[in-house]
Amino acid sequence: MGELHYGMNDSVFEFEDRLLHHLKLVIANKLRKGESFLFTWQTSECGAGSSLWLHPSIPLHFTFANLVDVEINKEWAELLGFLANRPGGLTIVDEPTPQAAQQP
Repeated sequence: MGELHYGMNDSVFEFEDRLLHHLKLVIANKLRKGESFLFTWQTSECGAGSSLWLHPSIPLHFTFANLVDVEINKEWAELLGFLANRPGGLTIVDEPTPQAAQQP
């Protein structure tokens, strides 16, 4: 499990490493452009969730349990980026199967 560390009080949120690598790409891209946005995710099977308002001026860093080269699923990264641009902000969705693997 990797961690997203956010804010001056260093709030820590755990995510699976593969997902966190994809989130890092999307979040860094938005913040690099100076864009603030909402990030919401489900924290339990019963539907509980958390939300963060991500802003370029608020400290943020990522730690990974395994910092190996992760093969990025371009379709998933693009989908997460699309979601981050919606008024409701970024939400986590399951990783889609790569298009090439779906073709016979």
